[in-house]
Amino acid sequence: MRTAPTILHLDMDAFFASVEQASKPSLRGKAVVVGGLGPRGVVATASYEARVFGVHSAMPMGQARRLAPNAAYLVPRFTLYKSISERVMELLRALSPLVEPLSLDEAFVDLEAGGVAWDEPSARLAGVKLRADIRAVTGLTGSVGLAASKMLAKIASEEAKPDGLVVIEPGTERAMLGPMSVRTLPGVGPATGDHLRRAGITTVEEIVEAGEDELVRLLGKAHGHGLYAMALARDDRPVVAEREAKSVSVEDTYDVDIHDRTRVGLEVQRLAERCVRRLRGAGLSGRTIVLKVRRYDFSTLTRSETLRGPTDDPAVIREAAARLLDSVDTTGGVRLLGVGVSGLADYTQEDLFAQAAGERAVAEGPVEEHAAAAAEEQPSLAERRWPAGHDVRHTEFGHGWVQGSGLGRVTVRFETPDSEPGRVRTFRVDDPDLEAADPLPLVLRGPDGGGGGPGAGSQAVSSVPASLPKSWSGSGGGAATSRP
Repeated sequence: MRTAPTILHLDMDAFFASVEQASKPSLRGKAVVVGGLGPRGVVATASYEARVFGVHSAMPMGQARRLAPNAAYLVPRFTLYKSISERVMELLRALSPLVEPLSLDEAFVDLEAGGVAWDEPSARLAGVKLRADIRAVTGLTGSVGLAASKMLAKIASEEAKPDGLVVIEPGTERAMLGPMSVRTLPGVGPATGDHLRRAGITTVEEIVEAGEDELVRLLGKAHGHGLYAMALARDDRPVVAEREAKSVSVEDTYDVDIHDRTRVGLEVQRLAERCVRRLRGAGLSGRTIVLKVRRYDFSTLTRSETLRGPTDDPAVIREAAARLLDSVDTTGGVRLLGVGVSGLADYTQEDLFAQAAGERAVAEGPVEEHAAAAAEEQPSLAERRWPAGHDVRHTEFGHGWVQGSGLGRVTVRFETPDSEPGRVRTFRVDDPDLEAADPLPLVLRGPDGGGGGPGAGSQAVSSVPASLPKSWSGSGGGAATSRP
């Protein structure tokens, strides 16, 4: 195990919600909830202001609305989030060739491998500079943890939230971990946590006191050994630059249960085609086709079929998904459907294309007809959908975003990331002067392509309320303290 805190973990603060606040001046400092807004939607991210009311990610949206009825509820803009994430990841890769992304807003970095840190002062300096660069380039804040291992770096970044930096110096790990909840350790979810609690183990120090043999007895050999090692702050996992995908899948949850068997079949075909597009976009193919069905009673069934070799052929994958559906009883209704492909490879096997060749003329014909019909059935002006939070442009009033729509009306607030809070106006949903628009950049770029300074009109926006405490760490000004 290394002896310097040169593993960095970055976690952007309330990422989706912070992006929305940065792009919408009227929402800064306000409770914002991003997620699916339908009856079965869930919270993707809640701003810190919304978390004060108990709203958190993965919570049913209905429950969030009851807890925070006055919050702004917005539909995610994943294309924008991804573009901002790519800029953050570029900053991380400038630090080191060993960057391990965990999600759009979270990653590990091996600073030592990049030659930018070799001891505590140099690691701290790299972390402070990274946070400043992220703010300059994106207008957002991120929390940084620095430690000698991945596990400790992630724990440190959690303690740094929001908008802070925490360094765990080697030699202090056991004292820091001891009083923490067992749930702090990776791999300890609600079930394992309850199992340990019933055995009288609630803190990390109590895991150490119980001993390795007791952990193995309670949790099994692999889990027990691993958990005991983590309680002793032992974690030798390296930062891995490339995390190989194990599967590609898509799924949809329906606001109303689907009872019609024909409709279920059409949905599975549509999901199969989306899955193929995602496969091809990643340059991958796969051998195993997986169908996921969640029924009206929340029971979830999965069926799979393994082909002779990997494929990305839409006809083959559609037919396999249809065969799998034949083995599933959908009586009573379906609330979720998913299609996935696993056993991935970066090539396809020619005989699978030959297998589908005889059917392709028949299989693809209806798809082309369906596409043509869909093109002819583009929504009229009166049928256009206006998702809450998405960008629009009006020929007279300029750029804005949708606050809400219904009863033939759409309400828009006209403002931009670098403007004052804007005015609200209401239009008919079929107003020909109103159209969907692309998001605007959160930070205006300077002549060199980077974020401009204040004189250039850029605006670095922090969505974190100043009143929130920062455990162990300094604020965004760069000061930071180490855990004693």
